[in-house]
Amino acid sequence: MNFQQLRIIREAVRQNFNLTEVASALFTSQSGVSKHIKDLEDELGVELFIRRGKRLLGLTEPGKELVEIVERMLLDARNIKRLAQQFSQRDEGKLVIATTHTQARYVLPPVVTRFKQAFPKVHLELHQGSPAEIVALLQAGDADIGIATEALDGAPDIVTFDYHRWHHAVIVQEGHPLADVHPLTLEAVAEYPIITYHEGYTGRARIDQTFAAQGLAPDIVMSALDSDVIKTYVELGLGIGIVASVAFNPERDRGLLQLDSFDLFEENVTRIAVRQGHYLRGYAYQFIEACSPRLTEAHVRPAINPARDADD
Repeated sequence: MNFQQLRIIREAVRQNFNLTEVASALFTSQSGVSKHIKDLEDELGVELFIRRGKRLLGLTEPGKELVEIVERMLLDARNIKRLAQQFSQRDEGKLVIATTHTQARYVLPPVVTRFKQAFPKVHLELHQGSPAEIVALLQAGDADIGIATEALDGAPDIVTFDYHRWHHAVIVQEGHPLADVHPLTLEAVAEYPIITYHEGYTGRARIDQTFAAQGLAPDIVMSALDSDVIKTYVELGLGIGIVASVAFNPERDRGLLQLDSFDLFEENVTRIAVRQGHYLRGYAYQFIEACSPRLTEAHVRPAINPARDADD
């Protein structure tokens, strides 16, 4: 058994058993992929894939169990490399952060600034995506740290830590009638067309639940993936906006008003996540602590590697 065979097994699952896509992802030939699979099955003495002719349709029961072992072996292989780099290049390397647009645009800039000042030789990659994409990147080992509000908590093999808490806010054009409504109510908000986040992003489910709990059916005329787009269309007068409060800056967003609406919506929690068992370089722990001083390495490390730290 070799690591190329292990990578092929994992990639076959990722690519929905399409051998052409597996070969492309691993920069090899489809015939080479097929040979590696057959050689491994011959070595183990069991079939790992369900087949129809030359096509792979899924995993056999032994295949399903092997995939779990393969993931652990490949994770440990990456961890060994990171461990060596930690001691040979302590302040150099790469750190991959997977996060949403709202976090990257409005929350992380001061954190990234402090981190780059402390670790100028570390190449920092910010991958923006949906919460589901962030989970996938973490589970695949393609991201070191994930930051999002949805999807992270409860995801398999993912350890999460509370980062910051925030509320949604109602924003309107200057001079909008809602600016004169005191106190602002959900009923008043629901009388106007609303522009807010797409389902699955930045607490959209919490917005829907809040209106539903009051028996209201808001007219959501537009949805978008990020706050900047929402604010653009509010500026154009196409509706009122419901955005994360951190996404509004009165100096930058001139012509818009943020209404006193924090009491209308429940609190949201943005979380920092790491795959369990993933080896973090020292500067990765420093990045997490820069996000939240209470998330020190002594607090985070045992949660990511409970078995190893129990043995230490």
